[in-house]
Amino acid sequence: MTAVDIRLDHLAVARQHAADQASWLVKPQFDAAERWYHRLAEEIDHEVWLLTWLPGQGTDLHDHGGSAGAFHVFSGSLIEETVAVSPGHAPRVTARELGEGAGRRFGTRHIHRITNRSNQPAISIHAYGPALTTMTRYRIGAAGLDVVTVERAGAQW
Repeated sequence: MTAVDIRLDHLAVARQHAADQASWLVKPQFDAAERWYHRLAEEIDHEVWLLTWLPGQGTDLHDHGGSAGAFHVFSGSLIEETVAVSPGHAPRVTARELGEGAGRRFGTRHIHRITNRSNQPAISIHAYGPALTTMTRYRIGAAGLDVVTVERAGAQW
């Protein structure tokens, strides 16, 4: 098993890829039916994804299966809603808007959803380390967070 460098600055990696559009093997595409995504890089200790978001498109609440990471808003504006869970309390959702050039790092236990609530398309670059193997999708229920599904790399994406 290869060691993963937990000191890797995922936001710096995402910004580096955003600054080097010539290295993108594909041009960003927009799909009216669903978010479009493409893996830009896969390294031994991380991977990098290019995502596009039309107005109204977003994710469900999800984690990253134990991977840490970051995302950088290349263009447009995105809303990130994070969920904090405390035993005996209802989950607390906090929203923040990230505009062009903004970014966000997150740890291995991060649960969030991202949505484009603007009237303009958005593009973002995401870096994860180690590479994603699973993502758990959640919903907020009466007793806290409920697991909806666990998706596996290579099967659901």
